[in-house]
Formats: sequence, structure tokens, C-alpha cells
Amino acid sequence: MLRRISISTLIFLLLLAGCGRSDDSGDGETVGAEGDPFRIAIVMPSSTTDIAWSQSMFDSLVAVQTEMGGEDALTIAYSEGMFRVTDASAAIRDYASEGFDLVIAHGAQYGNSVFEVAADFTETSFAWGTSSDTGADKGIENVFAYGAVANEGGYVNGVVAAMLTQTDVIGVIGPVAGDAKLYIDGFVRGVTEIKPDAQVNISYTGSFSDTTLAAEAAHVHIQAGADVLTGSAQQVVGAIGVANENGVAWLGTQSDQISLGPDVVVTNQIYNWANVVADMISKIENGELGGTAYKLTFANDGLRLEFNENIEIADEVKEAARTAIEDIKSGAVDPVLWEEDE
Repeated sequence: MLRRISISTLIFLLLLAGCGRSDDSGDGETVGAEGDPFRIAIVMPSSTTDIAWSQSMFDSLVAVQTEMGGEDALTIAYSEGMFRVTDASAAIRDYASEGFDLVIAHGAQYGNSVFEVAADFTETSFAWGTSSDTGADKGIENVFAYGAVANEGGYVNGVVAAMLTQTDVIGVIGPVAGDAKLYIDGFVRGVTEIKPDAQVNISYTGSFSDTTLAAEAAHVHIQAGADVLTGSAQQVVGAIGVANENGVAWLGTQSDQISLGPDVVVTNQIYNWANVVADMISKIENGELGGTAYKLTFANDGLRLEFNENIEIADEVKEAARTAIEDIKSGAVDPVLWEEDE
């Protein structure tokens, strides 16, 4: 359905395709011909503009596309809003059957689907995250895995939170326990490193996408005295809105969230997947279709902490954040919770 077709056929296929399918794949030349662009398809649980998980990868793909020279060198197709795993699985298989060079399933919930499809399309490369499982134990050789060592940025944000709070009460809004807990654990460790007696209240909404529940959780935290908040996943749109209304500092992760609260978003841990994607492309072009597990860290520039330059932030806070990052990179600090804190 990515080739040039009649308008009537296109309408019919779009009706079959369901939600969120889009592409910029040019004129649909046959894959594999000399001079053809490299073709990547990505399946995402939320939108390309969620200011969180999905946007972090999509922005990175666009950055790689620009670096490679534009659509003539790299084309990107995407399916967004794929919260239902069955829909995502169908999209993954469709992209594989259409001859894409790399199909990215951007969600830990898609793992089983990736392995099932990869076993059927052994000449196509797949990638999924967050995970370190490439399927090697299943005899699969065409799957990459990736993840972010989110506790690194969580730790730095925790240090910043501890230095910003006046009430010594800080609120954390998580989606579901699992991958998101890595960021939260690092955050708690960072807070307790600076202020061991600070109260960190953690709540899980049970959803990655429910902005209303996240907003309600933010209200509860503020009513409990929190003057600094953080959280992760697509749901944070609701929480940041509440923080903005109440003048409460917000510390972001995954993508740049300043636009949601220009006066309250102090920092953002930004996921930069560009180097990961570029390395996958290089490996695939050299015949290596999978088998590598990638991790974003401060040391490999996969993680970046950026301050909101529109907010006046004390130099000592910025210096503490920079020091924490360097200590993590050197190994002087291990941004995990101590056993007694878990």
C-alpha cells in the first residue's frame, strides 16, 4: 500500500488499515535496487507528538534522516496509537511483507509479536525496546533490542529536585511498575543522596496514556505538600498541566516537555536514539541483521539532561547536576537504589 496506486484503491486500503498509518516513502521503488533509500517503519503505542516515549524515537529517526540527506536516503513510515498489541502485531507483519529494511516495534509489550514475525521474515531486520532480548536463545538472528538506562537521568533529576524543594515533599507519577520503575528508582536515589529525610511520594496510575489519571495524581501530590513533581510516559501531559496551573516545578524525562509548562519545566532527560538507529542501519547494510542490544547512557550521548533556559535556576543547582552526570559517567556514582531503599 506504499506504492503508487489509484485513488479508489488507496481509499479502500486506508479503510482497511485502521488508525495511525502514515509514511513518507517516496515513489515506492522496489527495495534492494541500487540507489534506493533505506526504508524504516516504526510501530508506536502513542503519537509522534506525545512529548514522551514515542516522540523521542520519532524525532531521532527524523534526525538520522536529515543527517543521511533526507527522504532520498532514508524513508520513514509509521503507525501510531497502537496501544492494542493485536493491531501492532498486524502492522509489524504488514511492514515486513512490504519489504522494509528495518521494522521498529517501539514498546516492550510488542516483544512476542516481533519474534513471531521475525521468524517468518528472516531477511528483514527488526528492533524493539525497551529490552535487551534479541531472541538469540530462540535461534533468531534478525532482531535488535534497545533500552535507556533511565535511572541515570532519574538520579540527576532527583538531585535537582532535592535542591529545589522547599517543603521537602516531592511527588512522582509513574504509569505502571516495570520499565518505568528504573527512572523512579534513580530519582529516589538522587533525592536521598542530597536530602535523606525528604519525603518522596510515588503513585502509579496503571496506564501509560491516561492523562486524566495523571492529572488527578498530580493534584493529590500537591495537596500533600509536594512542590516538585516528576513522572514518565505519555500520561504526563495531564500532570504537567496541573503543575503549570499550580506553579509547581516539573522535572521531565524522555522528550523535551518545556512547551507544556514553559514556566515550571526545569529540566528534561532526553532520549537520543539517533546513534542507535544509525548503527543499526550500518550493520544492516553490512549484512548484520540483528543480535545487538543497545543501551542509552550519558557516556554514549544517548541520554542528555537539558535545563530550561527560560527559567532562572541557581548556578549551584546546575553545577550539582553537571557533577552528578560526570560522576555517573566515571563510575563514581551508581544511580541505583540501595537495598534498604528498595
